[in-house]
Amino acid sequence: MNSGEVSPAIDQALRRVPRGAFVGPQWQERAHEDRPLPIGCGQTTSQPSLVAYMTEQLALTPKSRVLEIGTGSGFQTAILAELAAEVFTVELLPELAASARQRLDGMGYRNVSYRVGDGAEGWPEHAPFDAIIVTAAGRALPPALIAQLRPGGRLLAPLGPPEGEQTLVLVDTRSNGEWHRRDLCSVWFVPLVSASLGDLRPRLGEVN
Repeated sequence: MNSGEVSPAIDQALRRVPRGAFVGPQWQERAHEDRPLPIGCGQTTSQPSLVAYMTEQLALTPKSRVLEIGTGSGFQTAILAELAAEVFTVELLPELAASARQRLDGMGYRNVSYRVGDGAEGWPEHAPFDAIIVTAAGRALPPALIAQLRPGGRLLAPLGPPEGEQTLVLVDTRSNGEWHRRDLCSVWFVPLVSASLGDLRPRLGEVN
């Protein structure tokens, strides 16, 4: 997978968004490499080729409303914001959410809304969404996310064990309420942490 295999719009978005702005000083020399990089709090930012590939699967248009589960450094968020009308991003870790918002606000993105909370619950107040992208791996698709998808929309998520190889899954919804799952490729993501998986759960709310 590389940016040459995706649409010109996504390729241009990758060129406009400087990856070096989303990693620490010690990783600047490697920001141009197509590899995951640490972003703190035990999290990583995916390699650009995977970001491009996942974004391509969402089939975004300039009118799309997108829900992102796992803001992380904000790199994927920025790519989504370049392509969609509105991006709603949810991050479990307040420290990452705050730094990503500061970074993206400083870069001039005004079509992104931020929330700290349990990503498996989505953001029902702003549903339905044309596309939902999950950037952490769970063992099953959270029902709340499927329920927040607009008929005809797409949901992309890695599924599998918290440690080891996972499967990137694409869900297409139908106008009659049915949905179809397609397995795309093998991936490695950090685990999706949810209230149902443990007792660590920050208070939901928007980042101020």
